[in-house]
Amino acid sequence: MRRILALLLLLSPAAAAQEGETVRSQAASFRLTTFATGLERPWGAAVLPDGRLLVTERPGRLRLVGTDGTVSAPLGGVPDVEAARQGGLLDVAVAPDFATTRELFLCHSQVVQGGALTRLVRARLAADASALEGVQPVLDATPPQSSGRNHFGCRIAFGRDGHLFLSTGDRFEVKERAQRLDDLAGKVLRLTRDGRVPAENPFVGQANARGEIWSYGHRNPQGLALNPFTGSLWEAEFGARGGDEVNLIRPGANYGWPIVSYGVDYDRSPIGTGRQSAPGIEEPLFHWTPSVSPSGMAFYDGSAFPAWRGSLFLAALNPPGLVRLTTDGDRVTGEERLLFDRRIRMRDVAVAADGSLLILTDEARGRILRLTPG
Repeated sequence: MRRILALLLLLSPAAAAQEGETVRSQAASFRLTTFATGLERPWGAAVLPDGRLLVTERPGRLRLVGTDGTVSAPLGGVPDVEAARQGGLLDVAVAPDFATTRELFLCHSQVVQGGALTRLVRARLAADASALEGVQPVLDATPPQSSGRNHFGCRIAFGRDGHLFLSTGDRFEVKERAQRLDDLAGKVLRLTRDGRVPAENPFVGQANARGEIWSYGHRNPQGLALNPFTGSLWEAEFGARGGDEVNLIRPGANYGWPIVSYGVDYDRSPIGTGRQSAPGIEEPLFHWTPSVSPSGMAFYDGSAFPAWRGSLFLAALNPPGLVRLTTDGDRVTGEERLLFDRRIRMRDVAVAADGSLLILTDEARGRILRLTPG
């Protein structure tokens, strides 16, 4: 039944959209166009107060995209990154007070003594927007790992109190790192903007535990967003063969990887205990088997699509498309799949200042797609 439902979703009129065609989805008509081109593996996007976008390219470049879709030359001052396999320059986020401070944050993979890790960096955008200034590392997700260049996580979100959340992957090679409280891999971390540990973090003062940890037991969380309607933090992560999850993040909670999973390993062997759930482990709000490989995500709070208000949009990589989850407070109430027949790997999604949806494509000749009212 699940496979039949997936096939029906793939064959829906919304999925069959052609460039520039107006399409009717379950709740709203939209028009799909290409907003910007000339990007290589775009990974993360941040909307500036004036409507322009900062966009990262995984090979290590940061671009400014105008409200007309014009892509700038690479900005100066961007730190060197480890652009190998899944690593590179990954997420970008602007501070809540960017309009006055011009402060922004980058997340990227970095080689240090002992191996590679996820690094969070703080900087300012120059007045002429041509370069970064005052670049300084804020956090390294230690310990480094000598083998592998996968599962860096690397999404950034801000809470209502101005503190910063950062997701980190389990680094793939040693998945048990996600359960270790003295290890920053496979976690959601919470920091002040200058890298200090807030006193109310759940593991502050606990022996053999890192105070930066907000939640743990995550595999490769590439989706992180604050629900603007409730103030809660939501996260999305890849499973292995199935078991992709959307989670409501609670302080101190264990999300189970690699003890339990709704999927199996790539060789179809059981993961951990082989069970899907266990006492003391948080249940996902929503999960997928087979996988959709969810990456960046955003809640829709714009005005262009009133019927989509409150929806959570997730960029999917495999099978590729755009997932819309309907929500009621902190519950998921339904799913709709859009554009899955176009076979375009989607890496991130953002709500533009005018309420349109912007989608970053995971392609060597990367684009930003735009959804506007039909």
